[in-house]
Amino acid sequence: MHKTSPLFLFFFFFSCLLMAQAKLPDADALAFHKSRRDALRAKLPPNSVAVVFANPTRNRANDVDYVYHQDPNFFYLSGWREPHAVLLLFSTAQLDAEGKYKEVLYIQERDARAERWNGYRLGLKGAKAMGFERVALRQDFVNNPPDFSGFDEVLIFDFENDERDLAGDAYDLYQLKKTFKKAINFPENFNRTRYQIQQAIRTVTPENLNQVKGYVNWQVQRDSTLLDDGIIKAFVALETLEVPADLKMKSAFVLKEFNFDVIQLERILGDLREVKTPFELKQLKRAIEISAIGQVEVMKAMHPAMSEREVQGIHEYVFKKYGAAYEGYPSIVGVGNNACVLHYIENSSNPSETDLMLMDLGAEYEGYTADVTRTIPVKGTFTLEQRQLYQLVYEAQEAGIAQSVVGNTVNDVTRATQSVVKDGLMALGIIENENDFRKYYPHGASHHIGLDVHDLSNYGPLPENAIITVEPGIYIPKGSPCDPKWWGIGIRIEDDILITPSGPVNLSATAPRTWQAIEAKMKEESPLDRFKLPALTN
Repeated sequence: MHKTSPLFLFFFFFSCLLMAQAKLPDADALAFHKSRRDALRAKLPPNSVAVVFANPTRNRANDVDYVYHQDPNFFYLSGWREPHAVLLLFSTAQLDAEGKYKEVLYIQERDARAERWNGYRLGLKGAKAMGFERVALRQDFVNNPPDFSGFDEVLIFDFENDERDLAGDAYDLYQLKKTFKKAINFPENFNRTRYQIQQAIRTVTPENLNQVKGYVNWQVQRDSTLLDDGIIKAFVALETLEVPADLKMKSAFVLKEFNFDVIQLERILGDLREVKTPFELKQLKRAIEISAIGQVEVMKAMHPAMSEREVQGIHEYVFKKYGAAYEGYPSIVGVGNNACVLHYIENSSNPSETDLMLMDLGAEYEGYTADVTRTIPVKGTFTLEQRQLYQLVYEAQEAGIAQSVVGNTVNDVTRATQSVVKDGLMALGIIENENDFRKYYPHGASHHIGLDVHDLSNYGPLPENAIITVEPGIYIPKGSPCDPKWWGIGIRIEDDILITPSGPVNLSATAPRTWQAIEAKMKEESPLDRFKLPALTN
């Protein structure tokens, strides 16, 4: 009988302990992610494979990384939360020694030493328990990469090239992607926009020629280097209304050496992700309710001595209290003129008694994020000018919500809000020309939410069970060309709206929206009134 070393025993038992602690998704989650893989496969072109990579790890500073956050598309299809992974989904069954299969998940290996420092890994056993048909280690992908040459199409997302080549790790995400690029003959100088234009030229028809020309001209105006491509330059110079057969042939010839496609996968997943399943609706409704409660609790706790950062902390405490581990995006808390910066995230100022405070925050619950905004007076009551502008934004939002119906688009929602803001700013004398309303309302009014705060969608007609925001705003920075009494007022009201056959449903209505309801809520007692911290001595 051989002698076992104490170190071996330590790592063996520690590894067993970690596996015992590993938490698999529940049955509903596993069924959801499998259904998403099945739904994607059903939409894949014949003889194709979709390849999706996990998110990179992100470095904060020195040897400290940010908390890992999975790529939303990868999570949507797999439920896998670990880095350095790749998922392959096949349109038709493949064959190996074990039989037929339509998916392979490549993952990082178990490593007791790494897990001692950075947390457990599910490993092959855990991944198989999640129901994947085939599971392999990431080194198998690098050392023996799949042969992609036999597929008519390899559907991928364009590479961001933002992953690090980690020292001492021969199988990290950088190496996974490097291996894959070589396997599909991915060019080093690949340009997604040029590729999209060449695809559009290759498939142009007499019916959409003018539309394609408009698209190409718009792209060339944004990036003149596209004219370095002879095909694009010739297409832009066209004066005929006929389809240029020679250019179509040249584009097809350029593209034929590649069997990868960077357009279709995003479109397919955009169609899938914009329609929420019952499982997703449950997660999103929870995230939205938590976010709305955060707004309510701040309204009750707010007083003029409360800083932007303190308000941010109250919201995020509420999120965590209800089990939302993260924020869906950097929290925006801006007082006074800071509220006129649309994505202000410094959150480092103290208010004056006459300021408004704009609070745009969303809890992320099990990967799904809300997006809720309220604007409140720090002293508990609106001034006349603040009230007038707030009422205008509220009426614009009401008009936008009314347009949030099946078959309309987010552009319909935006136009409805713009019409109200435009007329209101004219009536208040803030603008003299109606086209100037964009100075004070410079953004769209709506976007989809889900696994991303600006969720993947193709932004066509709104389908049943989509969830969108409706978020008009008015922002008048100091120094604006209007009466100074309006300066420093920034107001946005944002709610999360479920699209149903019977009309829009405001899922964040728990948080008061009217100026009267906000003032009333701010008079209520807060449990935080009794929370007192000792003074700092330094």
